[in-house]
Amino acid sequence: MKAISTADLIKWRRYIHENAELSFKEENTSKYVEDILKGLGNIEIIKPAKTSIIGILKGAKPGKAVAFRADMDALPIKEETGLSFASKDENVSHACGHDAHTAMLLATATTLSKMKDQINGTVYFIFQHAEEQAPGGAIDIVKSGVLKNIEAFFGMHVLPNFPVGHVGILPTGAASTTSDEFTLSIIGKGSHGSMPHLGIDPIVIGAEIVNALQTIVSRNVVPGEMTVVTIGKFQSGNANNVIADKAELGATIRTTSDATRKLVESRIKTIVENLTKAHGATYELNYVHNYPAVQNDSALNIMVKKSAATAVGQANVFDAPMMTASEDFSYYNQVAPQCFLTLGVGNGVANHNPKFNIDEKALQNGVKTEVQIILDFLNR
Repeated sequence: MKAISTADLIKWRRYIHENAELSFKEENTSKYVEDILKGLGNIEIIKPAKTSIIGILKGAKPGKAVAFRADMDALPIKEETGLSFASKDENVSHACGHDAHTAMLLATATTLSKMKDQINGTVYFIFQHAEEQAPGGAIDIVKSGVLKNIEAFFGMHVLPNFPVGHVGILPTGAASTTSDEFTLSIIGKGSHGSMPHLGIDPIVIGAEIVNALQTIVSRNVVPGEMTVVTIGKFQSGNANNVIADKAELGATIRTTSDATRKLVESRIKTIVENLTKAHGATYELNYVHNYPAVQNDSALNIMVKKSAATAVGQANVFDAPMMTASEDFSYYNQVAPQCFLTLGVGNGVANHNPKFNIDEKALQNGVKTEVQIILDFLNR
């Protein structure tokens, strides 16, 4: 494949980065994408949701239908990269790389639009809203029914601390984790700090719950199975000499199998109920099931590995570890088999960090790989 010019690719990425928008609010981004796709002249545009755009390219000959997806939304994080094209909104930034995903898929669409005569089948370029905020944008697009003819879905995510431009092939089966969460209110009894015997201390109860939850992974889950229970929020009280009457906890839970997902939920509920009861407190627990795990299809994974090697060279392709993060790309599996892969963007802080940035030299290899995957699938 000929080298792809990076001028537009970088221009698109930087514009989207500078004009970051939150989930379900990607009005400017989706309009920007739509205008570029319309300018290609041979791509049909459909809007399955308010801020999602799908470009459809019909090849010269009939054949299969394939989809490649990029997410467009940013995060409610103040950017600290110091880039000249940093987000104009100080409270919103592309700290997960969705600007790169969108720019690469625009370049892929541009490349393939010039190869229409060589395409057997139909390509759907999915520019999706709201990956970062549950229930996510993918489920909206799936429910719209516009993807019913798709025979395979592909997606790619940029990740730091892998070599620039190297393509990671995620495992067959669970390629990511499920994403669940809970919020917990522990209702105790307030009292003066010098009179603890007259109160029911929700902070003490909360501390016991946090400690007990750590035993789920170490003592209940099968050793070696990826499982995370992280308490990310613990808030209570406003004064040093007051025993508060309420404590608020919040957690994220990541698992890879349905059985373990159910086990962890059951153990959390049991621990919360029994420890609050033991102290004479009450509680309110809101347990939410979010994204299921991405399930990479074995046949597609084999094909993708060969496609990536063809596109960027075998030396730039590696077997990547399962992602511990979660992805609403998983919902496309309700329609057809799927395959998700990664793109190394160099050393740096993790996604969702205020200083997150990418080495833009990686983007060209991302586009080459996307184009090759689509062509290889349609020519199978």
